[in-house]
Amino acid sequence: MRNDITYHKEGDYLIPDLTIENDNKNYHIGKYGHLKLKYLKEHKRGFYTELIMAGQLANHLSDVDEVASKMISDTIKKLAKQEGVNEELKATNQMEWVQAMNNIKNRAEEIVFKELIYV
Repeated sequence: MRNDITYHKEGDYLIPDLTIENDNKNYHIGKYGHLKLKYLKEHKRGFYTELIMAGQLANHLSDVDEVASKMISDTIKKLAKQEGVNEELKATNQMEWVQAMNNIKNRAEEIVFKELIYV
């Protein structure tokens, strides 16, 4: 079995020359990406380490954040339509509209946490 790892000598030891590829892209990692990062660090250490070693952690977190944001937005629209929370309600009873939208947003986030973040 042959591998292409190079080594350098330090004293009596051979130290592998390991590097992590950096694609030099600026990834946007928002709220959901940070929540996924925390979950990976605490509960999926092997996968977390694998992503770091492959240089894919920032890309993965950015993708998770983007997908989570889209899922939440789509779920909010769907639930608001199903429950009749619309501009008419907003115009007639603002407080009820705010309560309903906050409730819908919280439920949408719970769905995304369960299906995407904490898995």
